[in-house]
Amino acid sequence: MLTSLRVCDFRCFPALSLRFSPEANYFLGPNAIGKTSLLEAVCTLLRLQSPRAASLQQCVRFSRQEFSLEGICQKSKLRFRYGTAGRKLFLDDVPQPKTGDYLSQARITWFSNTDLELVRGGSSFRRRYLDFLGSQIFPSYLRALRSYDRALRARNFLLKEGRGHREISAYTVPLVEHGTMLRTCRASLLEMLAPLLAESAMQISGADECVSLLSLPGYEGDFFEALELSKKEETRLRHTTKGPHRDDFLLSLNHLPASEFASEGQQRTLALALKMAQSNLIEKQTGAPPVLLLDDIFGELDSGRRQRLLEAIPEKSQTFITTTSLAWHTPPSSASVFCLDRHDFAGEPQ
Repeated sequence: MLTSLRVCDFRCFPALSLRFSPEANYFLGPNAIGKTSLLEAVCTLLRLQSPRAASLQQCVRFSRQEFSLEGICQKSKLRFRYGTAGRKLFLDDVPQPKTGDYLSQARITWFSNTDLELVRGGSSFRRRYLDFLGSQIFPSYLRALRSYDRALRARNFLLKEGRGHREISAYTVPLVEHGTMLRTCRASLLEMLAPLLAESAMQISGADECVSLLSLPGYEGDFFEALELSKKEETRLRHTTKGPHRDDFLLSLNHLPASEFASEGQQRTLALALKMAQSNLIEKQTGAPPVLLLDDIFGELDSGRRQRLLEAIPEKSQTFITTTSLAWHTPPSSASVFCLDRHDFAGEPQ
C-alpha cells in the first residue's frame, strides 16, 4: 500500500502532498487538470519508469532541471530524484546504488484507454506489456532486457556499417545469452497468463467466449543457430532479423484473430482482461496484489462491463482511479476522493 505521495516539479505540479486510503482513491476533475499525471507519478515512484513517456525527462516540469517524488510504501520511505544530473534512489533515506531492493517494495498494474493497442496495435505494445510484467515477477528480467538491448544496438550498428562477421560475433554471444533468457521468461509468462486471461474476459464481458493467446516468437529453435542461418539476410538488410526484439503474441476470440474479427467493445474487454490477468498473475506469484492505476477507462465502457470490472478488482488491492465525474458510481465510505482544482492544484480530499 502507498499511504502518501509528495511530488515536486513533476509534470504540471510545482508541489503537492497527498495521503491515501488503503483501498480506493479517486482523482476527480476536468480534462487536462493533471489527473493522469498523478497516476504517472505513483507509477514512476514505485517502478522508476513512466507508462506514458519514453524518457523521464519529459516528466520534469517546464523550465525546471529535475523532479522529485517521495512516498511511504509498506512502511518504507521511497524517494526518487531525476534530472540532468541523472537519477538518485533512496530507501529509508539510504542511497540505493542498485534498483533491486527499491523495486521490491511494490508492483503495479496500469489501465488506460491506450490499452486497446494491445489488441489491434503493433507488436511493440505487446512486448512492452510482457516486459513490464516480467520485470515485476522475475528478479533478473530487467537486467537481461537492458543487456540484450545494448548488445542489439551495438550489433545493428556494425551491420549497418557493413563490418565483418568476426566483429559482429563479439556481440552475438551476449545477444544469445540474454535473448535466450528473455524468450524463456516470456514463454512462461504467456503460459501462465492464458487461463487467467480467459477467466478475466468472462468476468468482464459476462459472456462465455473462447479467448486464447498464441505465442509468436522472434526466432525458432536455438537462438545461435537462428542467427547463423540468417547471416545472408542480415548482410542484405543490415540489421538483426531474428531475436526476442521481434517477439509477439496473438489474441484470439472464438478461434479468430481479435484484431480483425472482434468488435471494438470486445477488443476493449480483451485489453482490460489482459491487464486484470497481469494483476492476478502478480498476486499469484508474489503473494500480494499490485497497486491498480485506472486512468479514465470507465467512460468508454457500457454500464454492464463497468460494473463487472469493478467487481473483478481484488478486494485487497489498493486502487487509484481518475474520472471527470462520479455520476456513474458511488465511492465506498472508506475511499478518498481528491478534487483537483485548476488554479492551485490543492488536491485536498473531500
